[in-house]
Parts: sequence; structure tokens; C-alpha cells
Amino acid sequence: MPANRTFEVKALSRVEGEGALYVKLKGDRVEHVELNIYEPPRFFESFLRGRAIHEVPDITARICGICPVAYQMSSCHALEKALGIATSPEIRSLRRLLYCGEWIESHVLHMFLLHAPDFLGYESGISMAADHREVVEKALRMKKLGNELLEVLGGRAIHPINVTVGGFYRAPNVGSLKKLIPDLEWGLGTAEEMLRLVATFEFPDLEMDYDCVSLKHHAEYPLNEGRIISTSGLDIEPEEYEGHFEEHHMPQSTALHSVKLPEGTSYLVGPLARVNLCSDQLFPQAKQAAESCGIAWPSRNNFHSIVARGIEVIHAFEEAIDIIRNYNAEPARSRAPYTPHPGTGCHATEAPRGLIWHRYRIGNDGLIAEAKIVPPTSQNQGQIENDLRAYVPRILGYDDAVATKKCEHMIRNYDPCISCSTHFLDLRIERT
Repeated sequence: MPANRTFEVKALSRVEGEGALYVKLKGDRVEHVELNIYEPPRFFESFLRGRAIHEVPDITARICGICPVAYQMSSCHALEKALGIATSPEIRSLRRLLYCGEWIESHVLHMFLLHAPDFLGYESGISMAADHREVVEKALRMKKLGNELLEVLGGRAIHPINVTVGGFYRAPNVGSLKKLIPDLEWGLGTAEEMLRLVATFEFPDLEMDYDCVSLKHHAEYPLNEGRIISTSGLDIEPEEYEGHFEEHHMPQSTALHSVKLPEGTSYLVGPLARVNLCSDQLFPQAKQAAESCGIAWPSRNNFHSIVARGIEVIHAFEEAIDIIRNYNAEPARSRAPYTPHPGTGCHATEAPRGLIWHRYRIGNDGLIAEAKIVPPTSQNQGQIENDLRAYVPRILGYDDAVATKKCEHMIRNYDPCISCSTHFLDLRIERT
């Protein structure tokens, strides 16, 4: 192979958003890795200022069409803390159910239309469907079930409109939820079947010393509540987040990079981090699936993230069924009332792609004076670069086309939502 080689990908498919990746090698040594996010900044934090409190969940939902609930739940909880609002146990359960719907639709979309083609040797989920039609059809049906949960609870499947500070504008009808149970039971069985499939994929050997970060709740698998913990021993409340994590502007990126203090190191959020740290709190069938899938947890190989997502899909179906079976009457009050007043609140939840943190300050006029949003992909960007530094030397023996595809595959382990942090990555690897 030539001494000087350049790998370039104009459009990395099967991710959300726009960006570029530049890798420079000197001989067999990776000299420079740069994840360049060039998608124009979207300024959500800025145009939330001056908005009424009740507008925030509807605005933040527009940050992402795949995981709007993550932004709604994080903003609602943070603002409720600022206002001193206590929600009822019924509202708390319905919020977890809504989040389960999002986990199902988001995880299944990524696993079988965006990520599985890498393992099975296809350019897309469409081309994969030609040979694996049944798998793709089952995946689409599972995704639809997640969207139906969002529609029943949130008013519509994309950018739900029924979520508000204090609860929901209208509680879901008991009958509308109960009639979903048979389909959700089908989804649970199919999710177990699909996990057995993805667990048979051939995973590249890339062991990394990850510092996993996620929420940890004392009694349940993390979704809406919990303390922030890490592999390295961190154990803090969401209110302490800014004392332990910091965002930096990188000259090559319109998205901020988050690092863990005091060392300024990268860390991992997402399904692999959650399963590594919280597998003891999975619902029974999900826990059994994790124990029998052939992967030893905790795992330090992010190619196993597709299996972690599959485990979480099982859990989401299990929990959704459990919540609906126990939902036998609409709450007497679907939302807690509040009077706008000055205050500050912050909160973290677990988006499908990982920890998401919000902080809001309400001014004397009762309007939003300040907002800060830290999405999962901003937190994972540095770790993506670290993974590439470790992975690229292992694939130098391949020709340019194959090596480039393997780099794309590694990036897709993270299911990066670049638009949230700011669809396509431009990959250029220069060898000298």
C-alpha cells in the first residue's frame, strides 16, 4: 500500500446530522483525529429566553424528531424543581410509559435500519430487507408500537403535544392503553427473538477503558430520575452536574464537547453505559436475556452497544406492559397547577442515546431567563474520537474502501444524533 493514503467519505449515512471526521496518520501512528461538526448551530438555548414556562416542552421537543420525549421530560422535571411542583405517582408512571415508547421506537430504528446493515454487510436497511424481509418487517412493527405509545400518551407520534410542566394536558384513556397490551406482548416476544439474532453478530475486538456515566435509581432502571454515577466512582445529584462536567468549544465543531472534571477526560453515555452500571435493575425477562446472550457484562467493547439496545428494548416492552396493566383509572388531576415565579432548576434523564441534562432559570417576570441543554452526543464526541484512535491502527491492513467502512461502522455504534448536538459525517483520513 502507498505510504501516503487519504480516506474520504463525503456523506456518512445512517446517522442524524451533518459533520466531518478527519484522521491523520504518520506511518502506523494516528497523529490526529478530529470530529468536525459543521451543521449550523440551532440556538435553542437562546430562543428559549423570554418564553413562557408552558412553551418550553413543546419547543425543546423540536430539537429531535427521534427522541423528543427526552427533551420534554428533562425540561419538565427541571422546571418543576424550579417551581417546587410535586407530581402524583400516576403522572410519574405515565411519564415512564411515554419514555418507554420513545426507547422502543428509537432503539429499534437504530438497531435494524441503521446499525444491523454494518454487521450483515449491506449498504442500507432497504438493501438488507431484500434478504432479511421478515427481520425488517418485524422491526418496523416494533417501532410502530413505540410510536403508538407516544401517540396515545403524547397526542401524536412525532413531537408530542400533550406533555406539559406538571404532567399532561389530558390523561390517556384507560381503554386506549389497555387495547395495546396484546401488541405489546407480541413486541416483547419479538424483542427477545431479535436480541438472540443480534447477539450472534461478529463483533470486532475493541476493548476500551470506558468511564461509563449514567443515572442510577435506587429502585428502578434509570429513565426519568436518579443520581449520576460513573465507573470511576462518581455519585452525585443532577444539581451537582456542572461541578463535575464541563463543555468546551472546539474550533472544528459547532457542537460543544463535554469532558469530565477535574482531569478533562472523555466518558461514555448511552445504552452500553446503562447496562454496565444498572443491569441489576432490569425487568426480569430483560435481565435473563442479558445473562444468556453470551456477552459478559460489564462490557468494554462498544460494538456490543447493539446488544445493549436490544436488552433495553425488552425492558421497555416489559415495563410498558406492567404500567398499563396497573393503569385502571385516569388520574383525578392530569397536571399539577403552578404559579410562575423566579427560580432555578436542573435535571437529568436518560435519552435513548444517553444522559441528557437541562438547567433553567425563571426570571422575576415569570419567563425563561436562561437555559442550558447538554445532549448525549455532545458528551460522547470525545469518546468517539478516542475509539477511533484505538481502532484505526487495527484496520490499516485493509484497502481504503474497506477501512473507511469500518470507521463508519465504529461511529455508528454510538447512534450519534449530530443534529441534537448541533445526518452526515465527512470522513477524511490522511496517511503520511
